[in-house]
Amino acid sequence: MDYEKLAPKEVVNKTIDALKERGIRAEFVNNGEEALGRLKDLIPDGAEIMTGSSTTLDQIGFVDLLKSKNHPWENLKDAIVAEKDPAKQAKLRKQSVTADYFLGSVHAITQSGEIITASASGSQLPSYAFASDNVIWVASTNKIVPTFEDGMKRIREYVYPLEDKRMKSLGFPGSFISKLLIIEREMMPNRKLTLILVNEKLGF
Repeated sequence: MDYEKLAPKEVVNKTIDALKERGIRAEFVNNGEEALGRLKDLIPDGAEIMTGSSTTLDQIGFVDLLKSKNHPWENLKDAIVAEKDPAKQAKLRKQSVTADYFLGSVHAITQSGEIITASASGSQLPSYAFASDNVIWVASTNKIVPTFEDGMKRIREYVYPLEDKRMKSLGFPGSFISKLLIIEREMMPNRKLTLILVNEKLGF
């Protein structure tokens, strides 16, 4: 399977319909620039936000926007980075999982609407699963796969090797798959999950 190939429009539409049936709002944009614009539209001014580690958010310019501080939101990561005491920093990280808006990406999306995320630390998973009332993911359509089994293969055969290589290039020992989150549907009426599907190769 070619894990880098963008999904055709009919497959994207089928997936969006399946996601909506599972309580997950999904939409399609043409490129990373449009995805960045949608994030600006979806997050209200003054909102408390937090991001998980995401190559996709980096590539579309969202990480640079947050670093510039030229935005209307309260970015919880600023306080985490500024805190130099390890114990206090760890506490801030734990508190950040309840941010009003949590942003990141995912690693596989099935055509039947299941979403799979792999993680080494698991730091983003509490927010994805329950802790944040608003979760927004940005993901390339090349992450759409036919079945759940194909999604797991994508993670093990494609995502993990690339993330391991990336971590080693930064001077770390590497990466590994420590935790997996499978979202079948959203049942909590107070939560809003949004997936922005991008017709451009982004992330892993």
